[in-house]
Amino acid sequence: MLEKIQKALTIRSGTIRELLAEALGMFILMVFGLSSVAQVVLGKGDFGQHLSINLGFGIGVTLGIHAAGGISGAHLNAAITLTHCILGNLPWRKLPAYLIGQFLGSFTAAATVFGLYYDALYDYTKGNFTVTGPTATASIFSTYPAPCVSLLGGFFTEFTATVMLMLGILIIHDEKNNGALKGTQALLTGILVLGIGLGMGMNTGYAINPSRDLPPRVFTAIAGWGMDVFTAGHCWWWVPLTAPILGSLAGVLIHKLFIDFHNQPVPESGNEKGQPAVETS
Repeated sequence: MLEKIQKALTIRSGTIRELLAEALGMFILMVFGLSSVAQVVLGKGDFGQHLSINLGFGIGVTLGIHAAGGISGAHLNAAITLTHCILGNLPWRKLPAYLIGQFLGSFTAAATVFGLYYDALYDYTKGNFTVTGPTATASIFSTYPAPCVSLLGGFFTEFTATVMLMLGILIIHDEKNNGALKGTQALLTGILVLGIGLGMGMNTGYAINPSRDLPPRVFTAIAGWGMDVFTAGHCWWWVPLTAPILGSLAGVLIHKLFIDFHNQPVPESGNEKGQPAVETS
């Protein structure tokens, strides 16, 4: 009976399997990340600090990659998916499936964390969900710039943070250079995200990922925060969509110009110094 049920539920389309893998990986990433933010904000500092958020997203990234890596490659980031399509590493026809999976997982995670912390949200805000002010809670789900940060400064922060993200990912997976040991890539990517949060999280909350920012923002607009989620921070919402895409492409370009273009395999006919190899019988 179980075999029949499994056979009936098995999906044979590779594209749909990739969509589901991206959805689950993104869901895991975001539940860990958003719940850590909720606990810090709603706990008023008694249940964690900024480091808790960094660790939550780092752990979420690691587990999300383990969940989806063998099926879809675990992009878990629309900017990375688009970059792979531009580079020719992923067929353009698969772009919608990857984006739908990522957005579905992220939106569902936001709804899950909302349900998980609804009582605490209501107690903290007295039922008045706001984007700004002393009891603002929209930042639990999406990123907003700090009051002292200009739109240009926030854009540059997101751009730079995503450059470092893409550089780190390329370095970890660069088998021609000093790539990570097999099986450690997910952990190291989680540590990479942790490092970005520790060093570049103050200005904007380090979205570095359109799939991390837009779906929860749409959810908050529906769930009671209203259209202020799109107008706050001088209409900040478009920056976490565009800056990570440009930062991802810039990260690839920097890696190729400084490392990849010049790090070609040594021809078999010569040794490291370019001298003819000694033939032996």
